[in-house]
Amino acid sequence: EQVCPKNIPIIDMFNYAAWNRILNEKGKVRRGRGPVRDSEIRNVGAPIVLGTIPGIIAVVGCSNYPNGTRDAYTIVNEFASRNYIVVTTGCMAMDCGLYKDEEGKTVYEKYKDDFDGGGVVNIGSCVSNAHIHGAAIKVARIFAMRNIRANYEEIADYILNRVGACGVAWGAYSQKAASIATGVNRLGIPVVVGPHGSKYRRAFLGRPYNDEDWMVYDVRSGQKVRVEPAPQDLLVAAETIEEAIPLIAKLCFRPNDTDKGRAIKLTHYIDLSLKYLGRMPDDWHLYVRTETDLPLAKREELLKELEEKHGWKIDWSRKKILEGPIRPYQAGFNPTCVERLFREGFSSLAKK
Repeated sequence: EQVCPKNIPIIDMFNYAAWNRILNEKGKVRRGRGPVRDSEIRNVGAPIVLGTIPGIIAVVGCSNYPNGTRDAYTIVNEFASRNYIVVTTGCMAMDCGLYKDEEGKTVYEKYKDDFDGGGVVNIGSCVSNAHIHGAAIKVARIFAMRNIRANYEEIADYILNRVGACGVAWGAYSQKAASIATGVNRLGIPVVVGPHGSKYRRAFLGRPYNDEDWMVYDVRSGQKVRVEPAPQDLLVAAETIEEAIPLIAKLCFRPNDTDKGRAIKLTHYIDLSLKYLGRMPDDWHLYVRTETDLPLAKREELLKELEEKHGWKIDWSRKKILEGPIRPYQAGFNPTCVERLFREGFSSLAKK
């Protein structure tokens, strides 16, 4: 308004034009509950690490959305309905409560207030993002018994390779929101930002075709192993909500997933891509290690596609994959990216 040469009160004009909408815009939001309790982490630690709860989706940031507040509702509702743990803070926590489903319920009325699969948890204000960091650290501390004193490197390595979490800052516009995204990147958690996020001139994009970028140490076998690009990116901008939702599901893949957990995550990734983009993902085959990684309902169809389009060798009498995956599935696979941990072992509580 101050720089308008004709002194037109532009903001007042917007307010008057949308006056009825402003007066009638009402929703329901659950009160911010603060930190995730240790007892909740004990219940969900194993399912998160093994992959049977497909992931933790942290819906955070400002409300500078490209297409209005319904995007916040869409993200929360989609992932909560698929048994992901959805945690939310700040503006997006309020915005996702503005819309109702066919039964007249908001996401807070429809889903439970538990840090568990299918729960929607309002952690609190924007500064309460620290509690989301804390929840990821507590998984390593409580479930895996890792030492958290002066041990950031090992905790971040654990989260990167085992905890299927992804942040979503869809409407970020402040420097604070950008720093929150970078902060969780440092802890090993990928973040998807909206189209405005590209203005920060920062993205941490993976190169799935480059073998050297995806080598990890397997503590169990003592070898370096080339793993699938999981997670592929750490900070990535999406142009539309239809592009973002399958991408969020994809960034919950982790090298340590069990075959059952990988099948669940792959089911959601393929299903969301078909629902929002109308096609199969281009890279779904990269995340298949064995035939039991494939969704049971589509296993035969997907095996056929792997053979015909990607040149994999399939034993059809046993419906087993003989050749093609980046690596075979091993139940005892114990990945780490830190050479020191590979040489010296993990700093667990038992060593104190």
